[in-house]
Amino acid sequence: MNLPANPGRRQTLKGSRLRKHSEFQRAYAAARKRQSASMSWFLAAQAGDGGAAPASRVGLTAGKVLGKAHERNRIKRRMREALRRNIDLLPQGFDLILHPRRAVLTMEFGKLEAEIVRILKEAGAEVRRGAVPAEAQHPPAARLRS
Repeated sequence: MNLPANPGRRQTLKGSRLRKHSEFQRAYAAARKRQSASMSWFLAAQAGDGGAAPASRVGLTAGKVLGKAHERNRIKRRMREALRRNIDLLPQGFDLILHPRRAVLTMEFGKLEAEIVRILKEAGAEVRRGAVPAEAQHPPAARLRS
């Protein structure tokens, strides 16, 4: 239930999260994997209904390979805080999924935030130059699984 972003109002991370498995699967099918120093990320255009541009959304993943539950939760808390501070850099109408590596747990928060800012700026640059095609909004149904 994402409402169109209001230009005079600041976007928050709380209302801008991918939550359902099907939302993640659609984004994976429509995006290609990109790498950074301490995480992988996917950027996909949202499927629109022709109306106003939907608000951008972010998804975080932390698999068991990253450690015990308290370590995974700490990784996600750190990433959410860095994203919360810089959510306005995320391009409108796109889904971004971040897959951290274990190094995120111990790296300085300033370095983590700088890397997330770099990813958000790179995502915005890809959108501006058209590297994320509009056709990605409607991937073939056979590739989607719920």
